[in-house]
Amino acid sequence: MNLFVPFLTGLTAGGLNCLAVQGGLLAGTLAYQVEQDMQAQSTTQKFRPRLAQPIFLFLLAKLVAYTIVGFLAGALGSIVMLTPMMSAVLMVAIGIFMLGNGLRMLKVHPIFRYFVIEPPASLTRYIRRKSKNGTSVVTPIFMGALTVLLPCGISQSMIALALATGNPFQGAAILFAFTLGTTPVFFAVSYFATRLGATMEKYFTRLVAITIIVLAFVSINSGLNLAGSPYSFNNLLMRMGVGSVAEEKNSSPTSSVPGTYVITVKDDGYFPKVLHLAANKPIQLDWVTNSVTSCVLSVVVPALNYQKILPNTGTIAFKIPAQANGTVIRYSCSMGMYTGQWVFDLE
Repeated sequence: MNLFVPFLTGLTAGGLNCLAVQGGLLAGTLAYQVEQDMQAQSTTQKFRPRLAQPIFLFLLAKLVAYTIVGFLAGALGSIVMLTPMMSAVLMVAIGIFMLGNGLRMLKVHPIFRYFVIEPPASLTRYIRRKSKNGTSVVTPIFMGALTVLLPCGISQSMIALALATGNPFQGAAILFAFTLGTTPVFFAVSYFATRLGATMEKYFTRLVAITIIVLAFVSINSGLNLAGSPYSFNNLLMRMGVGSVAEEKNSSPTSSVPGTYVITVKDDGYFPKVLHLAANKPIQLDWVTNSVTSCVLSVVVPALNYQKILPNTGTIAFKIPAQANGTVIRYSCSMGMYTGQWVFDLE
C-alpha cells in the first residue's frame, strides 16, 4: 500500500484545512501559556512565549487519536464496505460542506454560518474551563485528542479511504501518514501565527478560506469522477478533446489476442485516457502495471459495479459484457483523482 499519497495530501493541503477547523482547540491551549509568559517576562526583556512544547504535545495526541480512528474505520470497513457510489456521494457532500465553510470564513452571507461543525455546548464549556486552568502536560494532550470530534474536510476523506480498505491496520496506516503529513504545516503556521498576533489574523483567515474553497471544488470534482459523471472537470475535458486527451483519443491499443484491449496503468493515470472499443460483443480488457504505487491501483468502474485493487506489477483481465453502439463508460481511481473512459463505437 502506498502511503505517500495521504502523507503528501496532509503536507500540502491537509495542514491548512485542519488548522482552520481545529485551530480553536490549539488556540485555547496556548492562550494561558502566552498570558503567563507575558506576566513572568521582565519589561526590559523581549517577550518570548514558550509555545513549542504545548504545540508538540497537542499534535502528538492528535496523531495518536487519528491513528486509532483509522484502525477503527478500517475494522468497520471490513464489515460494512462503501460502494463506489456511496464514496462518491460522501466526497461531494464533504466538498459542499467545505465550500460553505470557506464562504462562511469570508463572511459572504449569514446563511453560511450553518456550515461549521461544533461540539455540544456542554463540551465546549468544559474545553474552555480546561484551557484556562493552565498548560500542563495533560491539557494539550487532552485538546489534541479532542480534534477527532472536529474532523476537517480532507481528514474526513482520509477516514472514508480508511473505511474503504476494510483492513484496520491499513486504515491506521493511512490516517497516521496523513496526520503526520499535516504536522509540519500545522506546527509552523500555529507557532508563527501566534507570534504575529492579531494584526495578521484577517489575512491568515482569508488565505485559509480561499484554500478551503479550492479544495472544496477538488473534492466535488473527485466525487463526480468516482460516480462516473460526465460533468466532472476531467470528463468535460475528455468530451472536448483538450490537451493530451486529444492526442490519445484515436488510440486503441490491442493485444495479440483478438477482442482484447490494453490499458496501461501508470502512477499519473490510465493510458489511453479515451479508449475506443468494439460494440455489441463481449470483450476483454487487460490492466497492465509496472512498478506502480499511486492510487491508480484501486480502480472503480461504477457503471459496471466493478472495483479492483491491481498489483504493483502484472496484468489483470477484466471481461466486459456486450455494450450497445455509442455507449460511454467512465472510470477512475478510488480517490477520483485519475480518470479514463471507454467509447463503444467500433465494429
